[in-house]
Amino acid sequence: MPKVISWRKLVQNFRKLGFEGPYSGGKHLFMKKGVLKVHIPSKHKGDISPGLVNEILRQAGVGKQDWDKL
Repeated sequence: MPKVISWRKLVQNFRKLGFEGPYSGGKHLFMKKGVLKVHIPSKHKGDISPGLVNEILRQAGVGKQDWDKL
């Protein structure tokens, strides 16, 4: 299970997985890989909880094993 993670580390890990961004759009920032678009929380809200990291990974189609290797 993912641990509490900083916003910066979340973005770095998604870039390692081939995502681009973050881009601003509407109320939320997002990162994209091809046609897949994943919303990420604001960097001003502090660290990201494990539950939210799990939800973001599910939406991105990233397995927990792949995430843990980063």
